Amino acid sequence: MKMSRLVAFSSSLLLGTLLALTGAGVAQAKESAAVDYVALGDSYSSGVGAGSYDSASGDCKRSTRAYPALWKAANNPASFAFTACSGAKTGDVTAGQLGPLTSSTDLVSISIGGNDAGFADVMTTCVLQSEATCLSRIATARAYVDSTLPGKLDSVYSAISAKAPSARVVVLGYPRFYQLGGSCIAGLSEKERSAINGAADYLNAATAKRAADHGFTFGDVTSTFTGHEICSGSAWLHSVNWLNIGESYHPTAAGQSGGYLPVLTSKA
Repeated sequence: MKMSRLVAFSSSLLLGTLLALTGAGVAQAKESAAVDYVALGDSYSSGVGAGSYDSASGDCKRSTRAYPALWKAANNPASFAFTACSGAKTGDVTAGQLGPLTSSTDLVSISIGGNDAGFADVMTTCVLQSEATCLSRIATARAYVDSTLPGKLDSVYSAISAKAPSARVVVLGYPRFYQLGGSCIAGLSEKERSAINGAADYLNAATAKRAADHGFTFGDVTSTFTGHEICSGSAWLHSVNWLNIGESYHPTAAGQSGGYLPVLTSKA
């Protein structure tokens, strides 16, 4: 009889523990589903290069394969606003993308700064002109990152904090474009490719510092893209695409899902 009572008590205790754990799991799932998420930024966030663009987004080219849309599909947030836009600079974010942010916003993601620093012009210069001209243009971009970009990032980050003071803000960086060494028909010298990679690292370092100073989280994607750069044989980035020049040097759908999404997921 005592043994039966002991067994019954043990079973009851085990059942209660399981119910408590299950209830906690449900609560955590509900908490996750209650996230209000806003995705800001430039073409790396809108998904240029990934295809499957939402026609309603027009020239912003927001893709259903972009990392914000993929995170939304995987996490089912309570609300989702996607205002990232191809070609956006810092001023475009503050002028036209912050509308969905409120005091209830829980999560914000953003990639910004590459266009301010002249990303497109750097690559055009390097592809079409001499090595010396390419390296000079990269030096000019790095000087801009030192002198001007930090203040522009501060303006964007301060505006985000003002409109969404409780949000967790994840600032995503940019990948290195090239795998160095070996053979690669990319139209650029090894010295140019190395300098372009170095400029990406330089931009990321500056962005990470500004993000940290605002209490934001920086998401470095260089490691997730390692082995998938241009010249790797398994590239997650478009090289020059003369038939669709706007997609050049942007992540493919695989770059969004394999390069960006895991970083946002780990930081969100």
